[in-house]
This record gives sequence, C-alpha cells and structure tokens, in this order.
Amino acid sequence: MDPATGEPLVAFLADMRRMRAECDWKRGQTHRSLARYLLEETHETLELLDAWDETPGAVNDPEHLSEELGDLLLQVYFHAAIAEERGDFTLDDVARGLIAKMRRRNPHVFGGAEGGSAAEINEVWQAIKAAEKPDSGVTSGLPMGLPALLYADKVLDRLDRRGLLAGSGEAATESGPGPVAEAPLGDRLLALVAEARAAGVDPEQELRDAVRRLLEAAGD
Repeated sequence: MDPATGEPLVAFLADMRRMRAECDWKRGQTHRSLARYLLEETHETLELLDAWDETPGAVNDPEHLSEELGDLLLQVYFHAAIAEERGDFTLDDVARGLIAKMRRRNPHVFGGAEGGSAAEINEVWQAIKAAEKPDSGVTSGLPMGLPALLYADKVLDRLDRRGLLAGSGEAATESGPGPVAEAPLGDRLLALVAEARAAGVDPEQELRDAVRRLLEAAGD
C-alpha cells in the first residue's frame, strides 16, 4: 500500500511485518534487545523538546519533531509486530486498550461528567487509576530507572496522596535537628523537589533549562 494514497499507519504495519520477514537484523530482534533503542529515541525526542519555545510566534522545527515522533512510533510498531508473531497481542489490541483506558479515565469527555478545573480533572484521573490498579506500596509500579528528580517527584506525590507528608507539597527532609542547610545533600535536593511541587513546576525540566542557560552563557 502506498502511504501517500492509502492509510499510512496501515501501510507501515504491513512494511513492519515484511521487514521482520525479510531482514535478518530485524527478524533477530526481541523485546529486550530493542529496549536500548526505545530509550535512545525517547531521549532524542526529549532533547528536542528541551529547546522547544512555546512563546507565540517563536520559530521551532516541527518537521524535526515529526521525525522524532516517527522514530518513537517505529518502536511501538516493532514491539507490536514481535508480539503478534508470538500470538501475544496485536497493534490493534494496543490501540483498543488505549481507547478503552482514555474513555474510562476521561469521564468529563466521554461520560457526561462535569469537567471542572485542570487540577480537579487530574484528581478524577488519579482516583480512577488507583481504583483500576490497586497497589501494595508507595513505589508499586514506579520504575527505579526514572531520572532521580522525576522519581523523587512521583514518590512525594504518592506520599502526599496517602496523607503521609507533613502537609501538601511538604516533605520531612531533615535527618535530624538543625537547619535545613546542615542536612545531607540528598535531603536538601529532596526539599527542592518538594518546593518545585508546591510551586507547580517540573523539577526535572527546571534543571534541564538551568543547565541549558548555563551552556548558552558559556557560549556553547
């Protein structure tokens, strides 16, 4: 099928199946062997988004972003093709599961519920998610391999939702008596993540932006 005249997503699935059948390298790949490529493509996309300027009228590179998203989509198709060969699931199953999940978790769009503010919508999402996937602990289902700031942010959020923090957006980060400045460095970093949460900002992105400004100032 010609992607220029037909359904490009369907056409690419056919191409993926053919590449798995006719390309020795692609046929030899597994879910585990592809993990590094998913990680690489994710970081390449994040690197592009780090420099993305949301200011109205700013000049960005949407063609490059489209390409990077295509590389990410390739990984989804690749894993789905492998699963299809094993009889585990198909790309259609992936899409059906995603559609069902989005419709369940967005009742203000698909279920006739009241929308409310962005914060209220997020609370509904989190409540539905918690009901769907009851966990046994704060870190259940939370990958340890996440960047440290992002991991800390998510842990604080989960503790806060369980009422295990001193207050909303606060963390008991001091290891003993004395001012915060005398606390271990890790505790001080954790306190900064809590501060970012209270301010409604992403600590991971804030640090990336700060490093980028430092490099620009250094002429790099």
